[in-house]
Amino acid sequence: MKVFFKQLNLPFQYPFTISGGRTKTHQPSLLVGLQLGQWVGYGEAPAIPYYNITVEQMIDDIEKKKNFIEKFALTEPERYWHYLHHLLPQNPFLVCALDIACWDLFGKMKNQPLYKLWGTEWDNTTLTDYTLGLDSIENMVAKMNAKPWPIYKVKLGTDDDLQIITELRKHTNAAIRVDANGGWTVDEALAKIDTLQHLHVELIEQPLAKDDWEGVKVLFAKSPIPLIADESCVFEHDVEKCLNHFNGINIKLTKCSGLTPALRMIKKAKSLGLKVMMGCMNESTVGSAAIAQCLPQLDYVDMDGPLLLKEDVASGIGYDYGKISITGRPGLGISPIAF
Repeated sequence: MKVFFKQLNLPFQYPFTISGGRTKTHQPSLLVGLQLGQWVGYGEAPAIPYYNITVEQMIDDIEKKKNFIEKFALTEPERYWHYLHHLLPQNPFLVCALDIACWDLFGKMKNQPLYKLWGTEWDNTTLTDYTLGLDSIENMVAKMNAKPWPIYKVKLGTDDDLQIITELRKHTNAAIRVDANGGWTVDEALAKIDTLQHLHVELIEQPLAKDDWEGVKVLFAKSPIPLIADESCVFEHDVEKCLNHFNGINIKLTKCSGLTPALRMIKKAKSLGLKVMMGCMNESTVGSAAIAQCLPQLDYVDMDGPLLLKEDVASGIGYDYGKISITGRPGLGISPIAF
């Protein structure tokens, strides 16, 4: 195989803010390509400062391990992921990008979209939400009104959380999900949940700090609103820990290191009776197309990355008031990318 890559810095439509005052105006990402004969597969990994992995670090690791990345004799993506997992143990983001590219390549070689290779059908796929980052309440209402949508995911974790949802609810009957990004304490969460229930909030994502397992167990026993783990569920071994603490998990491809472990996480979560969400990390259409291929297996999805960006690098996903459509072409089903 031959590997190549491209650094991106894609601007957001609006500055994107989450709890803790973390604001971004651009999303830095790495695109990778894997070529084998006539076929080329594409993958993506956004850089997230919270996890201390930069695009520059991913590029440095590619350049240092390029010969090893390319020399693998591809037979199936699972074996390649296992190889990469040991080759790049400190960089799951890069492993994710290469794993997605390998699956795209493999799907093209087999002339099948990935969801069909996985034995699923494109039936009754769940709708994606649209995310409202933290801002003034006036601006959050304006952003919502500018994007009529059936489901909104609202970033919280401030002193104004209840006012935000109360005001948004005055302007929409759409489903609302909230994401505190670990910004609440147990007492804060308990004080807010009753009001959020009356405001018809569908679910709460990561209410407490990622390692507050005792706190979230208390919350799980009392909350009438389903709790979904995000930062508390990064890798495969985290799934079982979420049982009796959360009602479901949010899988991020970049964090867990790709489609290969994500498929195992879905299977494990379902075996435990946990709901399965898959979320984005502001990927372009490349990374979002990988999420889309998992849609038949998901209960919830947050794949609005391309909608939040001013610019994109590929096509192949349709967004129609939350409903996702794909091309049906092999692999990820996306358009070719210029490197």
